[in-house]
Amino acid sequence: MKKYFSFLLLLAAMSIFILSCNRNDDEGVPRFPEGSRESVNQWVQDSMRRYYYWADQMPAKPDYHLPVKDFFKSLLSSQDRFSFAVDTQDPSSYPRSVRNMYGFDYAVIQLANGSVVTTVKLVMKNSPAFNSGLERGMMITKINGKAITAANAEELTSSIKEQTVIELTVGKWENGTVANEKNITVYYGYSFEQPLESKIFEKNDKKTGYLYIYDFPDGMTSALNQKFAAFKAAGIQELIIDIRYNYGGSVASAAALCSLIPSGISSSSPFIIYKGNKNGGEVKRTFAQQISYDSNALDFNTLRANALGLGKVYILTSTSTASASEIVINNLKPYMQVIQVGGVTLGKDMAGFMVEDKRKPKKISWQLHPVIYKVFNADGEGAYSNGIPPQIAAGEYASLPLLPLGDPEENLISSALNNIYSKSAGKNTLDKSVKILFQSDTPSAAIGK
Repeated sequence: MKKYFSFLLLLAAMSIFILSCNRNDDEGVPRFPEGSRESVNQWVQDSMRRYYYWADQMPAKPDYHLPVKDFFKSLLSSQDRFSFAVDTQDPSSYPRSVRNMYGFDYAVIQLANGSVVTTVKLVMKNSPAFNSGLERGMMITKINGKAITAANAEELTSSIKEQTVIELTVGKWENGTVANEKNITVYYGYSFEQPLESKIFEKNDKKTGYLYIYDFPDGMTSALNQKFAAFKAAGIQELIIDIRYNYGGSVASAAALCSLIPSGISSSSPFIIYKGNKNGGEVKRTFAQQISYDSNALDFNTLRANALGLGKVYILTSTSTASASEIVINNLKPYMQVIQVGGVTLGKDMAGFMVEDKRKPKKISWQLHPVIYKVFNADGEGAYSNGIPPQIAAGEYASLPLLPLGDPEENLISSALNNIYSKSAGKNTLDKSVKILFQSDTPSAAIGK
């Protein structure tokens, strides 16, 4: 009996060895020393095989000797514009942009008369740019002493992302030209969390609420609740949500916003459908379930106490409207009329989460941000990778200078208000003679999740 038991143990050990060898032979995965670049790449490959939406398209035999960032890119599908990886021990590996380094963005545009100008379109509150005196609507004529042209705008933008201080020559737009030029120095630095900005417009005894939302961080439900409580107390009848520069963020926060707008929804109303690879499968979440993924969020029923119960909402968009912001547009549609005003959105019809080494102590410093799910609304509608087009096409640069966000005469806001208060509802206000040549905030990988 003892010999028989020993034989079974030997047989089991041989089986494990054979299975182990077969796994490596089948998958062509060699063994590398722990801590080597190649072993890190194997961890990247294993993680992507488990979570990546396009896992079935990954190469069978990648080059494990590549630098980690290049190896990660070699695994990506040609359809993937958004997955990225960063090394937490190497700050240079993080995506860089003018916005996240300095706190502003600009656009190079060609006017109807053919002249090319550069206008500041966004200045984040309490950012380095804001503290340097930069304002939305200012015109930039030079960056670090070089005049901006359509030909060099992209090169200049790339160069300032590699610096820690920039010199801008700016002026005011007056009578079709740039006047009162001055130099502004902007240092690289941190931009604080952006506040929600609201206004109430009134005309013909009809009140319209306006809410500008820069992004969707976790923990914003209290601020949203306060704004909607004020709207409800004021008796607003129409609502404009401005997410033209909103790259996205927390889907839980986006769900919280959506729960505050329409009538006829409950905690069990379906909000979103996630569809992943064969491992991820399909996941459905209600409004209440999605909101609860933010541990600091107010619950669904608390938010609904200040819901406006509207049948229609106006949403202002641009090519910088992405990810969770697009979910707001698409996932409200089963419950109310959504009138989109502005430009076509970016087209990030997908979501994901950060993948990292959970061992203690951590042995791999890389963080992966892969596309994991495609997202759909309660009616199963999604697939907007080419962007969501507006019902009312309106150009932000149709007239200069750009007015402050929240000004009723600002181009996108006035287009929405005209639709609300005028009989010319639905009329497009896009001036095709004004062409956008370049924008500093062309969204990259790091625009939400």
